[in-house]
Amino acid sequence: MQLTPLIAVHMTAALTAVAIGPVALWARKGAVQRPKLHRAFGYAWVTMMLMTAVTAIFIRDFRLPNVAGYTPIHLFVPITFHFLFRAFQALGRADVQGHRKAMVRLYISACVVAGAFTLLPQRYLGNLVWHQWLGITLF
Repeated sequence: MQLTPLIAVHMTAALTAVAIGPVALWARKGAVQRPKLHRAFGYAWVTMMLMTAVTAIFIRDFRLPNVAGYTPIHLFVPITFHFLFRAFQALGRADVQGHRKAMVRLYISACVVAGAFTLLPQRYLGNLVWHQWLGITLF
């Protein structure tokens, strides 16, 4: 697999989501709340998550264990859509705690856990980071 424009867009959106997600979550915590910052970073984060999920649908890898080119990491696509739906559904019911819970779960599952799987040595980005950039031979 090589770096295609689709993978570049996917990686850019995913890395941006990883970076701005904590700001959106932080802006509504604590004694001093920043609703405008929360809303701006929240919308940007949701946009990046949607871009990441949609582009992931079109990225297929036939080398790893897969079904029609979809590997287990693709399970994060419906998880992303599910938690985004639940988060906005909670907002529609004025359920702030439900919204927060859905967004935190989405960040942890789709950004942290999926990001960790992406850095496995046999995946494209993992190979790039561990083998090519750092020169570490793990396997």
